[in-house]
Amino acid sequence: MLHEIIVPELAESTVEATVASWLKKDGEIVSKGDVIIELDTDKVSLEIVSPSNGTIKEVKKTVGDVVKVGEILGTIDDSGSAPSKESEIEDVEVKNEDESSGQIKEKEKSVNITPVAKKIAEKENIDLENIIGTGPNGKITKEDLLEIKKDPVKSESDINISNDNVPERKDEEIVKLSRRRITIAKRLKDVQSETVMTTTYNEVDLSSVIAIRKKYQDQFVKKHNTKLGFMSFFVKASVNSLQSFPHLNAELHQDELIVKKYYDIGIAVATDEGLVVPVLRGADKLSSAEIELGIAKLATKSREKKITLQELQGGTFSITNGGVFGSLMSTPLLNPPQVGILGMHKIMEKPLAVDGEIVIRPVMMLAVTYDHRIIDGSMAVQFLVRIKNLLEDPYQLLIDA
Repeated sequence: MLHEIIVPELAESTVEATVASWLKKDGEIVSKGDVIIELDTDKVSLEIVSPSNGTIKEVKKTVGDVVKVGEILGTIDDSGSAPSKESEIEDVEVKNEDESSGQIKEKEKSVNITPVAKKIAEKENIDLENIIGTGPNGKITKEDLLEIKKDPVKSESDINISNDNVPERKDEEIVKLSRRRITIAKRLKDVQSETVMTTTYNEVDLSSVIAIRKKYQDQFVKKHNTKLGFMSFFVKASVNSLQSFPHLNAELHQDELIVKKYYDIGIAVATDEGLVVPVLRGADKLSSAEIELGIAKLATKSREKKITLQELQGGTFSITNGGVFGSLMSTPLLNPPQVGILGMHKIMEKPLAVDGEIVIRPVMMLAVTYDHRIIDGSMAVQFLVRIKNLLEDPYQLLIDA
């Protein structure tokens, strides 16, 4: 019986992935639960496990192919057993008779190539090792091989410098983009074309927040075994403001606005492979300690590549902090299907006019990006001003709680 290996449901708003690698080869025996394929999305890498015991019968999608939810990646045959010794000997004899052809087939398993081009390579005994593909994600196409047949000495290095209009440079480095980075780039471009992103800014005086942290830090650490950070204040202020302006805690579905009555806040985390946004569930019901501990746990799992798809799905609003990298001001991008995101930045001491006097205060620039298709500018400004007021008088958060 044949069992299909199917692309599972991906993260929210993610409908496609890229085949990053096949960990098992065509014809290899696998056990149920073995990891056989790795997929890359713009959010996370996903491991696909074998649905049954058996032998990999057919590989339908190769490395570099873009696949959608529900597509068949390959099949597993559970009716057979391990290959017989006779077939193994026969395989060896075939390899001995045509060693070069065998080497090409072995390389093709790891080469990003179209089926038509693969047949041409086998027929013409073309070495694929140094060929650079011109298809999507560097895939080798029929045209690439026909070009090689015209000029057999052309290699990857020849192609890189063959344009007479571009002088060769010794001080340049070509860095191949990872599958995830390519997917992230595509998703960011899609966000710009599918939404009407607009950003509003405001400054916030964090004197009171800093004073509270300084006064209660030791007590907080002793009781909760974690530091009282800034994020708990910003999460609480955001949730409070979302409760006052619920349309920013929503998503647009066709001609309807789905307003969420729960507050699952996405927290942007920078990893070696790009930005991910794990979700802090039920933020409106969490204490400051639970928020700090929850964010720390999600950040650690993200950086250790242990974050799950479930932990990346279902966010209703997001917060990103470019200030940890020194950013003074930026324009955060929406995380679809969400319609709002808050951007935090570096705290700087600045002169402010307070009660007719010039004083030095710790100030942060805040930014809120919103989808202007459904959020008016006046609503977005009021939403951000409320966050500002709550942070400048954080005791309001205690009263409201």
